[in-house]
Amino acid sequence: MTDLNISLLPWQQQVWADNKRFQVVAAGRRTGKSRYAAWKLIVKGLEAKRGQIFYVAPTQGQARDIMWQALLEVGHPVISSSHVNNLQIKLVNGITIALKGADRPETMRGVSLYYLVMDEYADMKPEVWEQILRPALADLKGEALFIGTPMGRNHFYDLHQYASISNDEDWQGYHFTSYDNPLLDSAEIEAAKKSMSAFSFRQEFMASFEAAGGELFKEEHVKFSEEEPEDGQFYIAVDLAGFADVEKATTKTKRLDQTSIAVVKANTEGWWVANIIHGRWGVKKTARKIFEAVRDYQPAAVGIEKGALKNAVYPYLNDLMKKNQRFFRVEELTHGNKRKVDRIVWALQGRFEHGNLVLNKGEWNTEFLDELFQFPNKLVHDDLIDSLAYIDQLAQIAYAVDFEEDEYEFTDYYSGY
Repeated sequence: MTDLNISLLPWQQQVWADNKRFQVVAAGRRTGKSRYAAWKLIVKGLEAKRGQIFYVAPTQGQARDIMWQALLEVGHPVISSSHVNNLQIKLVNGITIALKGADRPETMRGVSLYYLVMDEYADMKPEVWEQILRPALADLKGEALFIGTPMGRNHFYDLHQYASISNDEDWQGYHFTSYDNPLLDSAEIEAAKKSMSAFSFRQEFMASFEAAGGELFKEEHVKFSEEEPEDGQFYIAVDLAGFADVEKATTKTKRLDQTSIAVVKANTEGWWVANIIHGRWGVKKTARKIFEAVRDYQPAAVGIEKGALKNAVYPYLNDLMKKNQRFFRVEELTHGNKRKVDRIVWALQGRFEHGNLVLNKGEWNTEFLDELFQFPNKLVHDDLIDSLAYIDQLAQIAYAVDFEEDEYEFTDYYSGY
C-alpha cells in the first residue's frame, strides 16, 4: 500500500480515520467525494481476503464516467487487469472491483460483498440498498460508504439523519461543503453564488438538505446583530415536543420534533432574538432547560403552549423552582383558533420585512433559517420558528409611530388617541 502514495484532503482524513462500519457523507459539489471513494475502493480491495467490492452509481453510464478513470489513476500500481466492457478491475491479490448501476439491480444479486460505495444515493431507489445490497454485506460483515450531494428531504436525508443522531454504533454521518476543499478556489464558489438562486447554491455547494419552500420569508429581510439592545425586556416562549428517548429511536425514517425555547428581548423598536435553545429531551431535562433559560435571562414573562405536554412538564418545573427558591409564573399559550401557517406569518413576516426582528448570531441560526426559508414545507420541521411566533402573545409592545405635532394632538398619551 505504500506504493499508492495516498493523498487526502483534511475532511477526507477525518472520515478515513473513523472506523464506523457504515458512513454517510453529504458533501457539496467539487468537494472530492469521488476521489475519496476511489482511494477507499482500492485500499479495501487490497485488504479483502475474499468477496467483491462494488461501486454503485445511479446508472452504469454514470459509474463509468465518474469512477473508471479515477480508479485506474489512483490504483495503477496494484491493478493486475481491467476490462472496460464489463467495468471490472482486478487487483494484484485477485479481488475484483465492479462498477454497477442502481438502475439495473438484477446484476447485483447473489454476491458476497466486502465493501460497497453508493454514490449519489439520493438518485437511487432505496430498495436497491435495503433489499439487495444490505443483505449482500451480511456474510462478510462488509462495510459501506454512502456519498452524495443532497436533493431535498428524501431517503438520503433519512439515512444521513439516522447516521448522525441515532445511538447506533455502526453508523456515522458527516457533512461538508464545497469550502472544505482547499484546492477549490473560494472565489469561484462566490462567483457561482452570484449567478445561482439561493436555494440552488445552498443545496449544491453547501450540501443543504432542503426542499423548495414557499418563499414566505426571504433572505434579504433577515438581519443580524450581536449587540443586545439597552432597552426592553426578555420574554421566553416554549414549543414542547413529545418527550421521546432519542437514543432508543431505531428506524431511520423517524423524524422527531424538537422542543424549542425562544428567548427574545422586545422593545418599541422590535424584537432581538437572543437565543433559541432546542433539542430532543426527556421530560426532566426539558424542565431543566426551561428553568436554566429563565435563570439566565430573567424574562418578564414565560409562556408554554397549553395542553398535555405542558401538564406533563410543569410538575418537574415546579420542583426545580422549589428546590432553587426561584419562582416564576407560566402563561398558557394558545393557537387562538388560527392555523399554524397564519399564526407564524402574522407574527413574523411583517417584522422581518420591516426590520423589526433581528437575530443574534449563534449555533441555532443554521437550523432556524433552514426552517424559515422553507416554511410551510411539510417535509421540514418548524419547531424553532413556531416557538418564536409565540413571543407575539407574550410581548405586548406598542410600536412608536411618528406624527407631525401640529397635525395631531394626543387626547390620551398612553393609549395614543
